[in-house]
Amino acid sequence: MSTDTATPTAVPPALRINDIAPDFTADTTQGKINFHEWIGDGWAILFSHPKDFTPVCTTELGTMAGLQPEFAKRNTKIIGLSVDPVSSHSKWAVDIEETQGHKVNYPMIGDPELKIAKLYGMLPASSGTTSEGRTPNDNATVRTVFVVGPDKKIKLQLIYPMSAGRNFDEVLRVLDALQLTTKHKVSTPANWKPGDDVIISGAVSNEEAQKLYPAGWKTLKPYLRVVAQPK
Repeated sequence: MSTDTATPTAVPPALRINDIAPDFTADTTQGKINFHEWIGDGWAILFSHPKDFTPVCTTELGTMAGLQPEFAKRNTKIIGLSVDPVSSHSKWAVDIEETQGHKVNYPMIGDPELKIAKLYGMLPASSGTTSEGRTPNDNATVRTVFVVGPDKKIKLQLIYPMSAGRNFDEVLRVLDALQLTTKHKVSTPANWKPGDDVIISGAVSNEEAQKLYPAGWKTLKPYLRVVAQPK
């Protein structure tokens, strides 16, 4: 009887909301960065791509280039990642500007050894150590949006298939919600948009709520108290 056993393959730990975003040093189209230092005291959006010169990602990078001023208003930096080298990114950026009408002025990380993709759990450890020869389908899971707060913790993850372009208006909307709920003791209801009513946090007693919201609120249920968005 054989006593051979399979050698387990190391699996990167699953990242969860409120985990510290793994730090790394990497080459980008704007030089070498240390991720946490680059974030500084603001917010950051890291969004990844399975391969350069892919059609859906071309539209996404162009869309983010157009939205960059909106993110800047929210003290938020944006940074792209693709598993190809930085030299390839620079050539891709020309196509992006030509077809999408927006110049990519934010950094794009090169990850040709797949280190960051594996560090963030987007590829398994068994994926090897090079992007060379890998197809977009091989890297299909490298399609994640990470929102990272000033405390360097992950506040949101969105994972998309290759065939569906990401909705970056939604990323802006949820960023507004995250920044609001970080500052105030409220939550946002379904389909909330800036300026809509919000929900008083369940951790806030009615006595505390009276001090925070002297103008009052609407109680739909004891656990569902609606109030105007704090300014």
